[in-house]
Amino acid sequence: MAYLRSILRSGKNAVPAVLRREFHRTLPAAVQVTVRDAIKEALDEELERDERVFLLGEEVALFEGAYKVTRGLWKKYGDKRIIDTPITEIGFTGIAVGAAMAGLRPVVEYMSFNFSMQSVDHIINSAAKTYYMSGGLQPVSIVFRGPNGAAPGVAAQHAQCFAAWYGHVPGLKVVSPWSAEDAKGLLKSAIRDDNPVVFLENEIMYSVPFEMSEESQSKDFLIPIGKAKIERKGNHVTLVSHSHVVSRCMDAAAVLAKDGIECEVINLRTIRPMDMEAIETSVMKTKHLITVEGGWPQFGVGGEILARIMEGPGFSYLNAPAVRVTGVDIPMPYAKHLEENTLPQIKDIVFSVKKTLNV
Repeated sequence: MAYLRSILRSGKNAVPAVLRREFHRTLPAAVQVTVRDAIKEALDEELERDERVFLLGEEVALFEGAYKVTRGLWKKYGDKRIIDTPITEIGFTGIAVGAAMAGLRPVVEYMSFNFSMQSVDHIINSAAKTYYMSGGLQPVSIVFRGPNGAAPGVAAQHAQCFAAWYGHVPGLKVVSPWSAEDAKGLLKSAIRDDNPVVFLENEIMYSVPFEMSEESQSKDFLIPIGKAKIERKGNHVTLVSHSHVVSRCMDAAAVLAKDGIECEVINLRTIRPMDMEAIETSVMKTKHLITVEGGWPQFGVGGEILARIMEGPGFSYLNAPAVRVTGVDIPMPYAKHLEENTLPQIKDIVFSVKKTLNV
């Protein structure tokens, strides 16, 4: 486990085979980019494009980031644009929110979103609410980014998913990318947005390579916040997920395809605002819905999706009750076998699909 975490943090592209996803590789061959490097590209391009953008956080400069996401940026842009901070989230987040109110566009990096709890008053009471409370006169253009959710062997205090927490708050936009293309296009859009954006990355995905299209290599490449993406087309059941769990859905869909069951896999990409139109359109076609997430079940992202389907036009098209597949409702265990049984696995998704379809 220590070896795996060292690979994830090192920035090397030599990823263990268990993390490689062959469904990323399609013909014709395109540029292979890890999620880590896609995030760095987005930061580099936006720092170069707009002098108001700057990055601050613990070890982002000289050490090049705890996960090497900011490699080379300090040497290129210097101390005024890439700022190392003390270990005081409440302090540097407050400084960044104030800078955003003064017209700059800070990007705040947390070593883990679990540590953002230290600065939640600045994120929610200051950043999220000011645009509204000022009657639209005072934008707060800021991005809060870093690894969110489960990673191998980090236990209870470093493993929870904050998608539902921050997705609950009006005034915040909440983004949860899966692929390298997601990460680059959505981060660039987040930095340019006049609203505060919580950008939930995942440590498991940093070293995973994806093909990136020629279009995504452009410095003008943006992905609109609030638009989901269909990663795999199907007509029997809709699977909706976000972040690293999309990989589990894609793998489960490949397994189910061998039994003649075609899953439509939706990569949510944005938690708030949520692309319910894409989900409803898919449900109207497949007549079945399963949400999959690594977070806890109570008041989770999947529960919100199911409620909106229940209240909207998609409900009339369902041939079976919509189902949630989630993490187990306990703090994350440290032991590997317990950890695996706490998070949604491929077998859990396959079981839920077959039960929903009654096959």
